[in-house]
Amino acid sequence: MATKGSNSIHRSSSRPLLDLSKAEIQGNVEEKYPTILLPNQSDDLSHLALDIGGSLIKLVYFSRHEDQSTNDKRMKILKDKLGILNGNRRSYPILGGRLHFVKFETNKINECLEFIYSKKLHCGGWESHHSDSTNDQNAVIKATGGGAFKFADLFKERLGISLDKEDEMDCLVAGANFLLKAIRHEAYTHMEGQKEFIQIDPNDLFPYLLVNIGSGVSMIKVDGNGKFERVSGTNVGGGTYWGLGRLLTNCSSFDELLELSQKGDNRTTDMLVGDIYGTDYPKIGLSASTIASSFGKATLENKELEEYRPEDISLSLLRMISYNIGQISYLNALRFGLKRIFFGGFFIRGHAYTMDAISFAVHFWSKGTAQAMFLRHEGFLGALGAFMSYEKHGLDDLMVHQFVERFPMGAPYTGGKIHGPPLRNLNEKISWMEKFLQKGTEITAPVPMTPPGTTGLGGFEVPLSKGSTLRSDASALNVGVLHLIPTLEVFPLLVDPKMYEPNTVDLSDHSELEYWLTILSEHLPDLVDKAVASEGGTDDSKRRGDAFARAFSAHLARLMEEPAAYGKLGLANLLEMREECLREFQFVDAYRSIKQRENEASLAVLHDLLMELDSLDEETRLLTLIEGVLAANIFDWGSRACVDLYHKGTIIEIYRMSRNKMQRPWRVDDFDAFKERMLGSGDKKPLPHGRALLFVDNSGADIVLGMLPLARELLRRGTEVVLVGNSLPALNDVTAMELPDIVAEAAKHCDILRRAAESGGLLVDAMTNTLDGSKEKLPSVALMVVENGCGSPCIDFRQVSSELAAAAKDADLIILEGMGRSLHTNLYAQFKCDALKLAMVKNQRLAEKLVQGNIYDCVCKYEPAY
Repeated sequence: MATKGSNSIHRSSSRPLLDLSKAEIQGNVEEKYPTILLPNQSDDLSHLALDIGGSLIKLVYFSRHEDQSTNDKRMKILKDKLGILNGNRRSYPILGGRLHFVKFETNKINECLEFIYSKKLHCGGWESHHSDSTNDQNAVIKATGGGAFKFADLFKERLGISLDKEDEMDCLVAGANFLLKAIRHEAYTHMEGQKEFIQIDPNDLFPYLLVNIGSGVSMIKVDGNGKFERVSGTNVGGGTYWGLGRLLTNCSSFDELLELSQKGDNRTTDMLVGDIYGTDYPKIGLSASTIASSFGKATLENKELEEYRPEDISLSLLRMISYNIGQISYLNALRFGLKRIFFGGFFIRGHAYTMDAISFAVHFWSKGTAQAMFLRHEGFLGALGAFMSYEKHGLDDLMVHQFVERFPMGAPYTGGKIHGPPLRNLNEKISWMEKFLQKGTEITAPVPMTPPGTTGLGGFEVPLSKGSTLRSDASALNVGVLHLIPTLEVFPLLVDPKMYEPNTVDLSDHSELEYWLTILSEHLPDLVDKAVASEGGTDDSKRRGDAFARAFSAHLARLMEEPAAYGKLGLANLLEMREECLREFQFVDAYRSIKQRENEASLAVLHDLLMELDSLDEETRLLTLIEGVLAANIFDWGSRACVDLYHKGTIIEIYRMSRNKMQRPWRVDDFDAFKERMLGSGDKKPLPHGRALLFVDNSGADIVLGMLPLARELLRRGTEVVLVGNSLPALNDVTAMELPDIVAEAAKHCDILRRAAESGGLLVDAMTNTLDGSKEKLPSVALMVVENGCGSPCIDFRQVSSELAAAAKDADLIILEGMGRSLHTNLYAQFKCDALKLAMVKNQRLAEKLVQGNIYDCVCKYEPAY
């Protein structure tokens, strides 16, 4: 970056250059609005908005990223089968991408300018992308806050950009509306140190009261998008706390004053009800510990200011101001009949005691009928609102199911408590982590935090100091990166999406959280070994493996310290966080070679298994198929018990051993009900299902010897089958990309699979030959493959791929297989069609908790359509 004396760093044109080399139409050239693929174009064209306050600068920027999906014959056939159309496009592109949240201290604005320059964020504002004018000489960036005026010349001089100032109140409300409608569990309550996340129905959001606590306090009645009114406020706010605190304690910063309050005892300065009456005052409902007069005790004692502890003064001030704001806020909500009160602003900044004090006041004055609520992204309301003031930001029509929040291990920036330079690539990130860990013996792992000054991308902070003192930011919640994935949809077969909760294990129970964090930690060395081996054991892979282990350990340590740090998490979220962390350190598929080896071994014996099945009568064959699925589900590299088994025999030996132990009744055994639906009873023969969705689990025996034979049986009975696989690798789970090759190999042993695969577009060459001249009639049912939209061992049906949602519309049977998809998640999920949940329980604690059984017990849970 140029020095301060330099006249300019870079004056960007308002229109960024596009690399048009090798540009080509992607998809059907006859479409009205075909996608143009720019293979050599950088995907970091970004869009930026700022909120420049007196203490902090908040940035929200969008980095564009769109997966380049292949457009082959198989996909065309699949789209035709599922009725997926390419029409109904928007008049401007809504691309996948990431919404990033970054904070800087205002007095370190040069670091903010360096960050913007290093990422070229000033080169890609929305206005410059969509403007028809070619005469603009400078980029225009949306900004709000007092600093948008104060620092306008500096941004012009240093970056060559103009700041387009947006009204603070407009931005604040727009940001809050977006978060509450688009982010699941954005709101939470905070009472006595306990957080509880609240899901707000977007259709029942308005009206609400938004209380913004900055230097003063504004209370805003919000009636809808762009519809709001400032109905009240008070001049006693954050500025009052900081101003009085500075005068009375000589603190040099707001954070230092908050830190003091952690060690304070307000009983030395505040006059309590007990000081007046000697006990409670039950007649009017006041306990002895209720504050009767803030700082009232100072009038009864002949003490000088120096004789009072600064810690006590800070806590008394904090409670006085927080109680006052909470009371006035509730009275305004009562005045307008508002059910919800949301608090935000610089004064709160994730501080546990502040939120507790406000919550206590609202609870006290409302007699428990109202709750104070806070927002995970509350510090970014203004910046988000400024971002949304761009004419075509593309966020208005996105829904909650199209956002996925992830928590990469980003680096913080220099200044204050935060250490480290801007990091531009993975190598710099790893180098910085290694240096950080060598600073001292008290630093055992980098803990992702987001106190003022960090990137908000999961930066690092020194862990809690020794002793039991609560750090002032210990309650602060991490702000991740919002991935915008417009192709995600809600699974249409859920009975009630609003009531659906995917996670079966409740991690709000601290003992459960501690157990699963320990399990993940113990599994980590083996996972690192597999990841490094998948990359050939190179020095680079070993270094990345070590960095991954440190990063994921830091996530686990952060969750042990603050279970709500990443919002409302279930076991599924923990498992997905592990997979995302692997990808962050460029381990694309840690179990690649293991999966290939197990697939080959299983395919070698598939023919014999199919011959055995074909020799059985219909009823015995169906039971044997279900037994085979349960037996094959033992192959799970995510289970420590199963990993230990793998050292005792070959894949086929373990599979046969598992099948031989399949003794009914199983721990959950609804097979007879499923058999009656499939085969009927007596002379009544039911119609076959029209389309079955089979959610497959592991590679190897699980898919080849378990689920494929079951799929074959359904096809034989006239049921169309859709195999649903992961979009991205997770442990040894089979992916949708791998399934066509597995099916193609299996089809060599079976005409039923071959014809169905041809019909479903999985065997494109074979189908082409048939169409070219063969007179053999293709079957009416097809075998297809779709991806589920996730890269986790579990599945959240609130966020699935659009092709899975399309396939589900005509489905009347779903089969969920494996612990992740039918036990860790979805054991209690209800569907509009018949559902069969199959799994072998490979964890003793889970067996005891969910089915009151033991490890290796089996679950065959059949539920007719609700």
